[in-house]
Amino acid sequence: MKNTLLFIAFLLSFSLNAQNWKPLFNGKDLTGWKHVGGGSRFVENGLLASKGGMGLLYWTGGKLGNCQIKVVYKMQKFNSNAGIFVKVPIEPKEEWMPVFYGYEVQIDNHPETSGEDEYHISGTLYAFTKPKSKPGKPGPEWNTMLITLDGPRTIVHLNDELVTDYREGEPVPARKFDFEPYPGRRPDSGYFGLQNHGDEDVVYFKEVSVRPLKK
Repeated sequence: MKNTLLFIAFLLSFSLNAQNWKPLFNGKDLTGWKHVGGGSRFVENGLLASKGGMGLLYWTGGKLGNCQIKVVYKMQKFNSNAGIFVKVPIEPKEEWMPVFYGYEVQIDNHPETSGEDEYHISGTLYAFTKPKSKPGKPGPEWNTMLITLDGPRTIVHLNDELVTDYREGEPVPARKFDFEPYPGRRPDSGYFGLQNHGDEDVVYFKEVSVRPLKK
């Protein structure tokens, strides 16, 4: 109940103009965020940077649903690995529950490097959806991800191209690896977070913003 009231208050703080984005990251510090798991995220030159093993920085303001989330990021190297988590059913206390029971919108332009396939490429729901396009830009170019949470639909545009349009209940592949998510319906709203994957896979985030879905 408390989280629901926080999210309602958050939505009421939006401008009546639904075109206005509400920043979740202020470019200065981690106000409104909490980290779980290995490694850490921190602010460096106005960007969300990271170091160390796999963890998750999640937004503590409550669950997000029926909204659009805009994330602007770049890879440190030509290719790096990270993820944007949505529809995580409960507040994270460690790093693996979101992996198994939420959706990870993947950031990884070359999944074949780690023995994975195109169901693990940038803009897909990790291990669940086949990409409709592959528009990810290599580091250090900036990428813009637009994630639309529309009830049971999760839609992902990357650099203005549609990559994913998934509706709850549609078939997904069988699990191939023990680190992949479990199949099953995700809630229409859930917690949101940014993954850090390790010192060899650094992804910088410049903008993280949200706005209510315009109906």
